[in-house]
Amino acid sequence: MRLWITGYRSYELGIFNDNDPKVAVIKYCLENNLNSLLGKGLEWVITGGQLGTEQWALEVAEKIAMTNFELKTSLMYPFSEFGSNWKEDKKIKLKELEENCDFSAKVSSRPYESPQQLRNYQRFMLEHTEGCLLLYDKENEGKSRYDYEAILRHQENNDYFLQTIDMFDLQDASEQYQETQSYGLHSDDSLL
Repeated sequence: MRLWITGYRSYELGIFNDNDPKVAVIKYCLENNLNSLLGKGLEWVITGGQLGTEQWALEVAEKIAMTNFELKTSLMYPFSEFGSNWKEDKKIKLKELEENCDFSAKVSSRPYESPQQLRNYQRFMLEHTEGCLLLYDKENEGKSRYDYEAILRHQENNDYFLQTIDMFDLQDASEQYQETQSYGLHSDDSLL
């Protein structure tokens, strides 16, 4: 299975640096979901380079791929020069993520010109994946709402898997994560 992972941008979650404790919880939740999907045929994690969910997903998938060699990662940019207006440290991190991926490309070879490029990117991702893991809560919309709505439209005529991670899931993950930390366990260790 080829899985698109997307969701909230970091600023939509009030996260402004990678040392924020919320990042560890989100990565823990993503890792648990990906490990579960590995048993269901997950082969590729395909995502964009947005700050937040997409970059965290790549970091988690690349960590898993270090021991599960069947898992591959792909970074698909919606347009050329993506991230060129970011601060230098964020550009460097994006470049490092790209270098660690098994595949990367641009959906549009042109720099950003219009929202149509983002719709084309959505369509590309939907047509080149069998499902999506979406960090999204209908009660806290954000930009992920557009992806959520596009996925629902796509599901009307296509067999397409959607798994959302909402705020309740993150709360549960936070409690589990705190428990594993108090026992000194990693996400792949058992509490028993």
